Amino acid sequence: MQQQITMNGKKNSKDKNPLDALVQAADTTVLQKLIQRLAASRPDVRRACFEFLKKQVILTPETQADAEAGVVFALWDELEPDLSELDEYGGGDHETEDYVANLLYDLIEKLEQSNIPKDDRRALLDDVIHYIRSGNAGMDDNLYDVVYAVCKDDEDWRNLAERLEALGGEWPRDHARRIYRRIGDREKFLSLRATRMEYGADYHDLATFYWEEGEQERALAVAREGLEKAKGRMDELRTFMSDRAKETGDRRGYLELQFAQATSSMTLASYNAFEKLCQTEEWTEYEPRMVTALEGAWKDQQLKIHMYRKEFDKAVDILSDMAYPNCRFGEPEILNVAEELEKKYPERILKFYKSGLGNLNRSFQRKIYAQKAHAALNVRHIWLDVFKEPAKWEAFARQIKTANRKRPAFQEEFARVVPGWRDL
Repeated sequence: MQQQITMNGKKNSKDKNPLDALVQAADTTVLQKLIQRLAASRPDVRRACFEFLKKQVILTPETQADAEAGVVFALWDELEPDLSELDEYGGGDHETEDYVANLLYDLIEKLEQSNIPKDDRRALLDDVIHYIRSGNAGMDDNLYDVVYAVCKDDEDWRNLAERLEALGGEWPRDHARRIYRRIGDREKFLSLRATRMEYGADYHDLATFYWEEGEQERALAVAREGLEKAKGRMDELRTFMSDRAKETGDRRGYLELQFAQATSSMTLASYNAFEKLCQTEEWTEYEPRMVTALEGAWKDQQLKIHMYRKEFDKAVDILSDMAYPNCRFGEPEILNVAEELEKKYPERILKFYKSGLGNLNRSFQRKIYAQKAHAALNVRHIWLDVFKEPAKWEAFARQIKTANRKRPAFQEEFARVVPGWRDL
């Protein structure tokens, strides 16, 4: 067993801690000074002391609450220097951001689980509001969670809403508005709600408020106005109105709203969902409108929907206008579609695969060569497996290989991906 020399020159076994002797020799006053000195300069030590001691001693409810407050402020003091740095520089490295986020999460848990005196919670709120006002640390969601956890009753919530409202800016005002609605302050909620009625979500917020208040006609009037005037973010509002139409048996109104929802940002999933919703005669009416609306969808969704509809001519036209994907990290869906179309349109798919090779007369980074090598693999596949013309592939490949003979990284990546490359 290894030995070590202690302060008095004697040898002790390794498992003995020399600090134990010093702690045993020190009186209570000395140990108090040690703890106070360490805790004063190290928030993490101060927090550890609070956590340990409040489990070891008998506390009154008041001193227990004060101890919990001590833990909370120790946590805040522990994270605040890094939070301040994030705020000053508009963010930071991932390690610092994760460190601050984790401590904020611990702080939220402590606030939610502990009975901390109101004055202490208000003092912490003062500190946190400073960073919410700045909004530069990239921790807004976490900081709002902290000030929410500070609140224990309607008085706290009202105080927070007033503080946020005073900050100005749409995001703090939005939080204030939601708090006023939560605590049932109709006048304040409606006052703040009236300051912005622009998006569908704004109209949905007001409509559901009136609906929950039992003012159904007013709620429906607000929702109808939103369907006409709002500039976007319509999903919740359409869902609200379609639910009302379904409740009243207004099948036509319900379908119109579902159609608008499906086509606002059309995907294959939304197309299929609306098709299943319609009865046969209803789909006969809506299908042409869906096809017309398809022109406004993203290209990849157009491609999927045309393939689903077995409109292969339209699908290959769209595919031909799309950029060849970066397939270094797997086979994207676009290449799966291209594979389905190979036998019907081999020439056009070959041209699409060749587009993935791009400019072969200039140097690139190795990762770009790897991407081009995957495109070359697909070109090889068409000539060998579809056209059954290996000679054409070899002639094409030799030309590429010769043109890039002075680029070793190019040759290595192609040899790694394309079978037979070294033998050409």
